[in-house]
This record gives sequence, C-alpha cells and structure tokens, in this order.
Amino acid sequence: LGFSYYYGEGVPVDKTEAEKWYLKAAKQGYADAQCNLGFMYANGEGAKSIKWFRKAAEQGDTTAQYNLGVTYDNGIGVLVDKAEAVKWYRKAAEQGFAMAQSNLGFMYDNGNGVTKDKTEAIKWYRLAAEQGYAMAQYNLGLKYYNGVGVPEDNVLAHMWWDLSAAQGDEKAKKKMGVISKDMSREEIAEAQKLSREWMAKHSEKNK
Repeated sequence: LGFSYYYGEGVPVDKTEAEKWYLKAAKQGYADAQCNLGFMYANGEGAKSIKWFRKAAEQGDTTAQYNLGVTYDNGIGVLVDKAEAVKWYRKAAEQGFAMAQSNLGFMYDNGNGVTKDKTEAIKWYRLAAEQGYAMAQYNLGLKYYNGVGVPEDNVLAHMWWDLSAAQGDEKAKKKMGVISKDMSREEIAEAQKLSREWMAKHSEKNK
C-alpha cells in the first residue's frame, strides 16, 4: 500500500500516506518496506535513511546493502568510511548485485578501504560486466586497453566499450573512437563480432 501511495498506482500520489504504510510494514520487519523508507529519507534525513537501510541490509536485502555502501563511500549522513563501504558492497556483490560488484571492483582498483588488488578488481568488474552493467563494461575495457591485470588486448577492449557505448556510456563512445585508430579493419570486425555474439547470448538468457 505504501508503494501505491508513493508512486500513485491506483490512488493519488501521497508521500505522507506512503510513509505511514511503509512504517507499519517496516516495524513488522519487512525488508522491502525498510529499504523503501531508506530511500524516502535519503534526501534530507540521513540518519533515518541509514537506520532503515541498515535494518533491511542486515536482513540480506541487496538494494539496501548497496545503498548503505554508497552512504559510507560518499559520507552521506555519516563520516566517510571506505572499509565499511567495502563491507556492504561485498555483501550485495556476493549475492550477484551488479552495481555493488562494479563498485567493489572500483574499491579494489583504487585501494579504497581495502588493499589495492588489480586481480580482484577485474574479477568484480567482469561479474558486473557479464550482467550488462555499462560502467563495469567500460572499466573492464580500460583494463584490456592498458594491459593492467590482464594481457593488453585492443579487440577485447573495443568489445567491452562497444557494449557499454550501446547503453549510452559517453566515455566508452570516446574511447572507441581513440582505439579504432590503432586497430586494423580485421581487428575492429572481430571486436564487433564478439560484441554481437555477447548480446545474442545474453538476450537468449533473458528470454
């Protein structure tokens, strides 16, 4: 019912009513309602937001775990704590939450809250990229382009950037323009073929 009032599904939008019903469910321990309250309070009431995100996160809600990671990563309503951010990103990432996997990869990539580890960074980028998350696809392409943690491979870099660019990632589009100048027609054709095969394979999985 809180969801209906919040989004105006079948009833007029009424954030006060939404909050009332979310609170009823949240106090009964429903993780979805707790997470939704976290979102409601995110703009302006940081302490309340974190309270409800934490309650949902502790029940294993991946969206709440990810958002709790973001709050600690960026110091939203709390002091910045990169190690705590890593902790919550990891919990969501291990359950397959692509955005958390990508952010965890970034933390390993840059040594934020965890010892810098390019192998771990690539592992988490790849898991998110294989789920179709554009930011992770871009970062994985960057690794192949620079040969960091993986052998340098322009074909694979182009492939991952092509997939990211297809979702509107502007950085990937620019990088494709740069890398294409250093590739032969055959290499570009191979990268495009791999990209098409990846998309075909994953569209079959999602049917």
